[in-house]
Amino acid sequence: MKYKRILLKLSGGALSGKNNENFDKEKLDAITDEIIHARENNVEVAILVGGGNIFRGRTADEWNIDRVEADNIGMMATIINSLMIRGALCSKSKEDIRVMTSVSVPSVAEPYIRLKAKKHLDKGRIVIFGGGLGQPFVTTDYPSVQRAIEINADIVLMAKSGTNGVYTADPKKEPNAKRYRNLSYDDVINKNLQVADQSAFVLARDYNMPLYVFDFNEKNAISKICNGESIGTYIGNTCNTELY
Repeated sequence: MKYKRILLKLSGGALSGKNNENFDKEKLDAITDEIIHARENNVEVAILVGGGNIFRGRTADEWNIDRVEADNIGMMATIINSLMIRGALCSKSKEDIRVMTSVSVPSVAEPYIRLKAKKHLDKGRIVIFGGGLGQPFVTTDYPSVQRAIEINADIVLMAKSGTNGVYTADPKKEPNAKRYRNLSYDDVINKNLQVADQSAFVLARDYNMPLYVFDFNEKNAISKICNGESIGTYIGNTCNTELY
């Protein structure tokens, strides 16, 4: 197995349904099936989910809400999503699943403690991180990389819906856009490729944490990546930029 311990980064939008519904059962079923299949293949799984299906802090100006207050609301949204994923997983699996949050909500989740999170993973438990970093002005891209470094994950898997990697241009606008097989961090930053926050890439580069961008709609995608199959775009320090 190429990657034994992963951090799966999910957007809040991955949970949302049609007609502005916050949650979609079919999407939750697909997400949980992928996670369960990965655990059945002995992949150690940590998850960090955004809150955009409920509220995005960066929309503060639209609501005339103070940005710090808006980000606090967004952090609560990520905790709601974490609990929803745990509930969906528990409904179909006997896996031991823990939600750990950077914002204290002791009646529904454990506080995030790095060594405890690592111990949960060592014992084969699924760990879901909620609340981001517990601080405003930070999207969930950055804490996904930070948590991955803290728990000694092998890679961050950045799940996208309907996008099977990073392209030279937006393939919806540029039909001749090419997909990258591998990308160096410096090329991502220098080319200003809009995959995640630049701050997340800089942190990943500095601590040599690879990222993998893939289409979560592909069947058994997590297991395929962990077994070394090339189905998306690998981003790291030890590779040369290469197209498919």
